[in-house]
Amino acid sequence: MKTELIDPFNRKIEYIRVSVTDLCNYRCGYCMPEQGVHPEGNHKEYLSYDELARIIKAFVKLGVAKVRLTGGEPLVRKNLSHLVSEISTYEGLEDIALSTNAHHLEREAQALKTAGMTRCNISIDSLKPERFKNITRGGDLVKVLAGVDKALEVGMTPVKFNMVVMKGTNDDEIEAMVDYGLEKGVEVRFIETMPIGPAGVSMMNQHYPASKILARVKKHVGADLIPSAGKTHDGPARNFIIAGTNTRIGVISAVSEHFCETCNRVRLTARGVLALCLGQEDSVDLRTPLRDGITDEGLEQLIKDAMLKKPEKHFFNENVHNIEFRQMVQLGG
Repeated sequence: MKTELIDPFNRKIEYIRVSVTDLCNYRCGYCMPEQGVHPEGNHKEYLSYDELARIIKAFVKLGVAKVRLTGGEPLVRKNLSHLVSEISTYEGLEDIALSTNAHHLEREAQALKTAGMTRCNISIDSLKPERFKNITRGGDLVKVLAGVDKALEVGMTPVKFNMVVMKGTNDDEIEAMVDYGLEKGVEVRFIETMPIGPAGVSMMNQHYPASKILARVKKHVGADLIPSAGKTHDGPARNFIIAGTNTRIGVISAVSEHFCETCNRVRLTARGVLALCLGQEDSVDLRTPLRDGITDEGLEQLIKDAMLKKPEKHFFNENVHNIEFRQMVQLGG
């Protein structure tokens, strides 16, 4: 019988998001403070690629079939393709995905694809260069769009665009992003701002609900949005097919309509903390027992025990700022 990870609410955990770094070359306001996460320069204590691979292998043995490599920005850590090449050999691992701002993707896409990367999600919050630079506090839209084209060229499919919609900042570009997605043949996913960490809490006055986003998309395309059921790779998104096309639009509505009842994922931070819920404190330290010499069997048991702590749902707590991984950039999104 195949091993499965089941939490106390009978949800099968088959997806892990793995942060390889909490550093990022961008400074998006909803994700991290302007000075960065470690302004004092403390960038030590990341899990090594060997340690990350060992934890991922344990999860795969326990039934996890999907791994997403995230950050921070994962491509600021050198030789990410080495990790991809290692984990791509694990029997039972069906999907290796990447979340990236695409700044370095033109350079890295071919090596990642060759190593076994399946697909990628690209964060892109504006198609206006100066606005994009302001949102990201210095980002280069030209490099990001070149990364998009390279990902499509090497066959990282599906490529998805993630746009965090912020009222008064970029909500006037919802329709333009739909058109760009149609032009490139990729799915566009619109994400609500979330009160995670001081950075996220400070942005909640710009929250723009998914219901309004969908209404505008429907009006713009002049067609019905048909719920897309039973599709793979959806994760937390609610997806819709534009009637008469094969194009999908997604919304991630963690605030206005949470998706906790179908949650199938956990997160591993770059410093080895297993975060069991995006909006809760529940977590388990894996780095310490790993470095203290835990056996493979012991690691698997630790992970199984951790699943018993996974909460039923999130309650975004705007007063919780002192947990190690509370910044969105440290949680891996």
